[in-house]
Amino acid sequence: MLSARRFIGTAATALSLITGAFPLALAGHARAQGSAPACDAGGEIALLPSPWAPWKGAPLRVMLVTEKPLEGELSLTGPDGSVAATSRERHGGPPYFWFTEIKAPAPGSWYATLTPQQAGAGCGPITREIKVRPDKPGGPGSAAGSTWPLRNAWNRASENLFSAWIEKLFDDPLDAEPSWPALHEVVRDPSRNFLFNHLGLNEDAKIYLRPDCADLPYTLRAYFAYKMGLPYGFSKCSRGGGGKAPTCPQWFSLQNAEEAKPPPPPPVAAPIPPVVSGYFGVSSAPAPLAPPAPKRTGPAPSFAELVQIVWDSVHSGSGRTALADNNTDYYPVPLSANTLRPGTVYADPYGHILMIVRRIAQTKDAAGIILAVDGQPDGTVARKRFWRGNFLFAQGPSLGGPGFKRFRPVVVANGAMRRLTNAEIAKNPQYADFSLDQSQLGVEDFYDRMDDVMSPTSLDPTRAMDEAITSLEEQVKVRVTSVENGRKFQNSKRGEATMPDGPAIFETSGAWEDFSTPSRDLRLLIAIDVVLGFPDRVARRPERYSMPKDKSVAELKAELQHVLASELATRKFSYPRSDASAWTLTLRNVIDRAVDLEMAYNPNDCVEMRWGAPAKSEEASTCKRYAPAAQRDKMSKYRAWFHERRRPPRA
Repeated sequence: MLSARRFIGTAATALSLITGAFPLALAGHARAQGSAPACDAGGEIALLPSPWAPWKGAPLRVMLVTEKPLEGELSLTGPDGSVAATSRERHGGPPYFWFTEIKAPAPGSWYATLTPQQAGAGCGPITREIKVRPDKPGGPGSAAGSTWPLRNAWNRASENLFSAWIEKLFDDPLDAEPSWPALHEVVRDPSRNFLFNHLGLNEDAKIYLRPDCADLPYTLRAYFAYKMGLPYGFSKCSRGGGGKAPTCPQWFSLQNAEEAKPPPPPPVAAPIPPVVSGYFGVSSAPAPLAPPAPKRTGPAPSFAELVQIVWDSVHSGSGRTALADNNTDYYPVPLSANTLRPGTVYADPYGHILMIVRRIAQTKDAAGIILAVDGQPDGTVARKRFWRGNFLFAQGPSLGGPGFKRFRPVVVANGAMRRLTNAEIAKNPQYADFSLDQSQLGVEDFYDRMDDVMSPTSLDPTRAMDEAITSLEEQVKVRVTSVENGRKFQNSKRGEATMPDGPAIFETSGAWEDFSTPSRDLRLLIAIDVVLGFPDRVARRPERYSMPKDKSVAELKAELQHVLASELATRKFSYPRSDASAWTLTLRNVIDRAVDLEMAYNPNDCVEMRWGAPAKSEEASTCKRYAPAAQRDKMSKYRAWFHERRRPPRA
């Protein structure tokens, strides 16, 4: 790892963006030619052109990222001296970024310039050259013994670019509730993916990505590292159990990923051919076993092969490792506005993983918001808000280390890749954000702290409750997609999903994992409790809210309960019944059916049952399919887990 000052100096003096070899990082003391001193309000600045070697036949995209909230304008000046594109729209926070694009750049020298608004106060423009070639270059090449060649290193600049790329990838209006059938549909969208065809190899057309929740962060990190030429690694971990957190005894990198492949199945004996011999005319001597497959030699796995190896290796236990453990892929961070940035993951104690994709600061009219994405076993990816119904938190030795974490930096030392330890991260100025604070928080303390991080000033209680209701509504609508996928599975004539026993209903594989919803339904039941209990939460912590001066706490609680009842009755959604006809419910209907939702996760039941339709009702009249009696019996035994809002301990 380069220190901040050494890295900045190297970039400023030796790198020109002609090769695209590294995102150019500039400090406040860096000077643009013939300008006033560059303003230090932005902290470190990273400038990244895409493709990695720009040429006239491909759109030129430019992203500029700052650590601090610098105000200014990004402009691109062409070889003829005219300004071809500008952008004053700053995104993120932190980090903060601008981006702009030229559809058909002319060959020659282009100049990217950030002009700070503070220019009149001794802060001058920062300008750097970008060479656009007249012909298409080759790709970045290959490296013996590595899946891709290394061109860059992980540090604050590359981490900030990772955060900005993640935010741009999943950017949508706040009320859009975006969802995608598969991750590759996101990365194949050039309007979202700043690194689309970054290598100039048409590489995104060959990528198919359907990660589940545990795989999704690893896949996004691998994709970014692949495009940027960064080190990458992953662990094989246990799932924990017996009162202990998961551990990760094996770690693999780009240099030995092949070794993480599962062993091949044992060879199958060939059929015994009849051989005429002996009195009875047939020999019973066994045929020789088939020879073992030759050991793979040659190049390292391709990106697609690497991703499959990662998917076969990681799982939800990879995120729940103990917070103080050094041999992990993630490390815990403090709960602060500076550390909870896009690319940070959240590991809940029951096996779900999400990744932050955007932070929206509190305003005088609205609470602060954290948005995250998660993957589902059926391949869908959806964006969700941080709130108690989506981000579960609990403490306990058997649960491992839940909470917010970042990827542990992978560095190269003496030609070999390794991960930084907790102590190295804590004292490294490029990171310095390792923290065990979350291990000291109780459940209510954790959610209170997150409220303070997202909304530092007091909240209007009615608006805050409205945000909670909206979050519940989003969660219900996401469930519509999950249940609909189960209906399509039924119609595919692939047979019924086999139901596992005991706690395995939450963690298994196959059709049950893809189309059942026990984990999602448990979260939905918890979300229902959170919304119904919101007036009590305000009464418990009135200092957190802007309490009206003319009302007592009891009067405000009664008013909130009235507003809650009205909102639940008026917010509606529809789901496709078994015959594909739409049926409309309100959030009030969902809450009233909470008891029925305790046994509504089986994909072998009709969708009407999965939404708690009353027996013999018009809504249930289209139901023609029911789970086997043996499965219903098991669900009855497991019902207490859902009724008590708890997941069973792992064996």
